[in-house]
Amino acid sequence: MRSLLRVSAIMHKEFLQLSRDRLTFGMIVGIPLIQLLLFGYAINTDVRHLSAAYADEADSHLSRQFIADIGATQVVDLKQRVASAHELDALLDAGDISIGIYIPDDFDRRVLARDRQAAQLLVDGTDPIILGVAQQLTAVPLRFDSQIEPAQQQSLIELRNYYNPERRSAVNIVPGLVGVILTMTMVLFTAVAIVREKERGNLELLINTPVKTVELMLGKIFPYIFIGLIQLVIIFGLGRVFFEVPIRGDYGHILMAALLFIATNLALGLLISTSAKTQFQAMQMTFFFFLPSILLSGFMFPFDGMPPIAQSIAEVLPLTHFNRLIRGVVLRGADLFSMWSDLAALAAFFCIALTLAVARFQKRLD
Repeated sequence: MRSLLRVSAIMHKEFLQLSRDRLTFGMIVGIPLIQLLLFGYAINTDVRHLSAAYADEADSHLSRQFIADIGATQVVDLKQRVASAHELDALLDAGDISIGIYIPDDFDRRVLARDRQAAQLLVDGTDPIILGVAQQLTAVPLRFDSQIEPAQQQSLIELRNYYNPERRSAVNIVPGLVGVILTMTMVLFTAVAIVREKERGNLELLINTPVKTVELMLGKIFPYIFIGLIQLVIIFGLGRVFFEVPIRGDYGHILMAALLFIATNLALGLLISTSAKTQFQAMQMTFFFFLPSILLSGFMFPFDGMPPIAQSIAEVLPLTHFNRLIRGVVLRGADLFSMWSDLAALAAFFCIALTLAVARFQKRLD
């Protein structure tokens, strides 16, 4: 009986501590709520509204009907029309579209003769989900004169898989894994940095030094930049050895994108460390940020398949922009500066996070 009373007393104490810790209580309610909303609403493997463009060199009634039928499927959003297949290739390389539709000038004759493919679907095959969705478009019927027997669709539309002809999932996963690992480690390492100084009493020494707040923040960031670069080399090195992941882009561009992303995550970690009172709280806040990052950034699920609200949230996550940059450079061989909007988003996030961290930091013990 006395043992039960002692256990009950300890339980009562724990419940009191949990009720006073607002962050922990928020995690208890927030984590299942976020997961439920993300997996039930934002995550959708039945992808629709993929960004697409088309080149219609035939410009006939039949070709226009074919384009209209593809648009009516809602699988793609036909954002623009270009003049040639070369321009479609450029849009795919830049990551502006996921699917290109090319219709040659003799489209009508090919459809009637049925001797070869009448049209081509140019697909960014780095993501197997997008490739699978694009294959559904080959079932779109080619409608023409009702007196003519319908053509066999599979023989009339050719699907061309760009960047990943072997359809290996590792080609898409490994570059994205770089961003996931850097987010998890860089944010976590720096999130506990200031808190650890407080808990160990080292902040007392810093109070009596002429070190300025900005200098302290930068001093905390720089060592972890080298750690992040080591992780970058390890991931790409092992990815090349074990999974034969190609690196088609410039190594300098990969380094520039990685440095900016690492600095952004470190600034975010410092901001978290100025808000947390203990290392446990810092880890909780890191996990709270990491969960939507990995689910909404396009690492696991195609970005275009998410509803507009989820896409808006994803646009403020650094991992979303880094995934576009690193996959564009590594898999498509894209020029880093052609994706300037994602570079600007990461730079803006870094400046905002570091400014807030400096403003919130107080070089004192309480």
